[in-house]
Amino acid sequence: ADLCWRTVTRGHLPGRASLLLTVRQLHCWYRNMGNLLKVLTCTDLEQEPNFFLDFENAQPTDAEREVWEQVDVVLKDAKGILDELQAYKGAGQQIREAIQNPNDEALQEQAWAAVVPLVGKLKKFYQFSQRLEAALHSLLRALTSETYNDPTQHLEREQALARQFAEILHFTLRFDELKMTNPAIQNDFSYYRRTLSRMRINNVPSEGENEVNNELANRISLFYADATPMLKTLSDGTTKFVSENKNLPIENTTDCLSTMASVCKVMLETPEYRSRFTSEETVSFCLRVMVGVIILYDYVHPVGAFAKSSKIDMKGCIKVLKDQPPNSVEGLLNALR
Repeated sequence: ADLCWRTVTRGHLPGRASLLLTVRQLHCWYRNMGNLLKVLTCTDLEQEPNFFLDFENAQPTDAEREVWEQVDVVLKDAKGILDELQAYKGAGQQIREAIQNPNDEALQEQAWAAVVPLVGKLKKFYQFSQRLEAALHSLLRALTSETYNDPTQHLEREQALARQFAEILHFTLRFDELKMTNPAIQNDFSYYRRTLSRMRINNVPSEGENEVNNELANRISLFYADATPMLKTLSDGTTKFVSENKNLPIENTTDCLSTMASVCKVMLETPEYRSRFTSEETVSFCLRVMVGVIILYDYVHPVGAFAKSSKIDMKGCIKVLKDQPPNSVEGLLNALR
C-alpha cells in the first residue's frame, strides 16, 4: 500500500491516468500473491456441506450392511491394538545389560527372552495395518461409487460407512501419536534383528525366527522406520486405490476426502451441531478425523490441500483447531505442519 501511495504521489503521470495505472499495477500484484494469500483470504470456495454426520450413533442401512460388517470385523480389534501399544514398555533394561555384558550368556538369554514376545506384538500391529488398508479400500469403493451423484449425498445417506471411515482415521492418528512417543519400539526391533543375524552366523537355533522371518522383518522394519507408519499405510493405500481404479475419476476420491473435512469443520464451528455431541470425546474425535482427511487429501490430490484449487477451507480448518485448548490440538497442528 505504501509503495502504491508513493507511485500515485510522485506524479509521473497526470491525475487520473496515474491513478488508473496504479490500480492496474495493484490488481496484477494481488493476482500474483500465490497460494498463501489464497488460503488466508479465500472466499470463493464452493458452498460447504451443511448436515450433521452422526459419529456417535449412525447405524447401517440394508444397502450399507455388507461393507459395514466386513469393516466392523477389523475395527473391533482396533481398541485392543491401541491398548496394547499404550501398555508397550519395551525391553530397554534387559537390552542394555546384555550389550554392556556381551560375554554373560545368562544376560543374553534374558534379553532375548524379553524381546521375542514384544516382536510378536510388533508383528501383530504391522499385520493389523494391512487389514486396515483393506478395510479402507472397501469403504472408499462404497463412498466413491456412482450410487449417488456427489460425495455429500454419499456421506449424508451412508452415515454408518462414513462413521467407520472416520473411526479408521481416528485410530490411525492415535496409533501414530503413541508410536512417536515410544522409542522402545524401534530399539527392540533393531536389537531383535541384530541378535537374529548373529545367531545365524554362529548357527545357533532360535525359536524367535519362527516369529518373524527375514523377508517379513524387512517389511516391518520399514513400517516402523516411518514417523507416522499407520498414516503412511493409509496414504499409500488411498493412492493405490486411485491407481487400481482407473475407470473412477480421481475427483471421486479427493472430493470424498474434502467433503469429509468440510463436514467435520462445519459441525465443530456450528453451535447447533456441536451441542448434539453427547461427549467431549466426540469433539476430539471430530478434530482428529478432520486432520486425517486433510493429510490424505494432500497426499492424494495432484496439487495438495494448500493449493488455490483445493476444495478444503484450510484457513477455516486451522482456525477451528486453534480455537481449541492448545494442549489438546498441538499434535494435530504439528501433523498438518
